[in-house]
Amino acid sequence: MVGLAVVAVSVWLLYKELRGLSLEDLGDSFSAIPLHAWLLSSASALIAYAALAGYDALALMHLRRRVEWLFISVTSFTTYAISHNLGASVLSGSLIRYRAYSSKGLTGIEIGQLVAFCSFTFALGTIVLTGITLVVDPSIATRFIDDISLQAARGLGVLALLAVAAYVYGSWKQFRPLVIGPVTICYPSLKTVCLQLIIGPLELLGAAAIIYFALPADGNPGYFPVLGIFLMSFSAALLSTAPGGLGVLELFFVSGLPEMQSSDVLAALIVFRLLYLIIPFAVSLVVVLAFERNLLRQRA
Repeated sequence: MVGLAVVAVSVWLLYKELRGLSLEDLGDSFSAIPLHAWLLSSASALIAYAALAGYDALALMHLRRRVEWLFISVTSFTTYAISHNLGASVLSGSLIRYRAYSSKGLTGIEIGQLVAFCSFTFALGTIVLTGITLVVDPSIATRFIDDISLQAARGLGVLALLAVAAYVYGSWKQFRPLVIGPVTICYPSLKTVCLQLIIGPLELLGAAAIIYFALPADGNPGYFPVLGIFLMSFSAALLSTAPGGLGVLELFFVSGLPEMQSSDVLAALIVFRLLYLIIPFAVSLVVVLAFERNLLRQRA
């Protein structure tokens, strides 16, 4: 219900931004996207989903559980393809992972730790890239906050990177684990943390690149501003639990790219939704049906 309410408010605000836009303009912008842009966006989507498989692989490495790579890749792909579209990604993703990994002998607590680890890897990647973008180009913050100074924005970026450095230091020194009932939360090994700092940002870099390559060259502010807007919009979409971030992504990008034609921005977001959400969602449904059919055959 919260997700649907967010969708309704976002669509209403988006309507106020796009009252002068016609479907013909949107169609012209979509058809103007060249073939090489489609190919680059498709490659970026593949990179993003490959990195998402790394989330699960790292979590299993941390839990010291062995699962074959192909199973991890298919499970990760299915989890994110479905959860991103349904909304409430932590809950919907947990159900899919439980169904898959319990068949490999993982306990409910281990799967819960796996889900938490993957969520933390995503958050870590977001913090790292947000810190870097604000330090390199602090003017990104002024696209959404009028009164913030460049020094303050860069300072926020530095604080974000210091928080990441503190996490790395804790892993290096292996501080004492936190014990909550039957659950023990300990720092991953330094090797695992270093891989988190590669895989987490890589998924977000790939996803943002889908939109960047689909945008036209005229008025395009460059990759860093697009990445900064994507980090804000995608994080807000996940927190809102809105199905597919519907309306949230569009509102952030149309507001954050005033120098570009709204039809061009929406056309790029359609490409993103096709390559990152809709096509993977259709494929994942086939995977789920095949998985359940296989389980039924084994029981029979």
